[in-house]
Amino acid sequence: MRGSVLLALFQQRSEIGGYGAGDTITYVWLTQGLLATIGLWGWKELGERIRSGDIVIDLSRPLDVQLGGLAFDLGRAWYHALFRGIPPVLVGALVFDLSGPPSLLAWSAFLLSVALAVSVSFAFRFAYNLSAFWLADYRGMAALAMIAATLFSGFLAPVGFFPRWLAVIAYATPFPAMIQTPIDIFVGKASGAAVAGALAAQAAWLALLLLAGRALFAAGARRLVVQGG
Repeated sequence: MRGSVLLALFQQRSEIGGYGAGDTITYVWLTQGLLATIGLWGWKELGERIRSGDIVIDLSRPLDVQLGGLAFDLGRAWYHALFRGIPPVLVGALVFDLSGPPSLLAWSAFLLSVALAVSVSFAFRFAYNLSAFWLADYRGMAALAMIAATLFSGFLAPVGFFPRWLAVIAYATPFPAMIQTPIDIFVGKASGAAVAGALAAQAAWLALLLLAGRALFAAGARRLVVQGG
């Protein structure tokens, strides 16, 4: 259905925001393949552990909570890529003429971009789960985060389809680094030096979010009080 709606836009024009009809239908199937892999929605394990007090167990272990969580999330993403990511894209390729990376180098850049997208997504999810240190119910913050990520990541429609002012706002956030950037590399919208720039932007967002998450976690842990001490 999403594919049909977006393809209808090309009845009157051949290109929108750098995307042709073939790129757009590829985008539709790739977003389905990447959704569970990137883990854009629904992760609240850390917030629940903070609310219940189980986070004390994590703090007592000789393991960095953030980096340990990132390692686990990369493993989760690998599983979902194999069993929830690749199959839908293969089904789409049987029905539609999908675009794809033109070279081994482009495939390598796409895979690196997906790994960075998973990491950026985790770093963002880690950060908003930490609101449980200060809020009686962190789920409102999680819902707002989910809405923002869904809109600005390029999941609903490519960011290039947005009005210019809204696209500027989107690219001022980390959300396109989670969905839009890997797809742009896959369909060839980003090529050459633009690929290096896109990967660098993902890496920069990752570093910024990880640092912000560490600072928030340290601040929350300092004020943490659980029953018994």
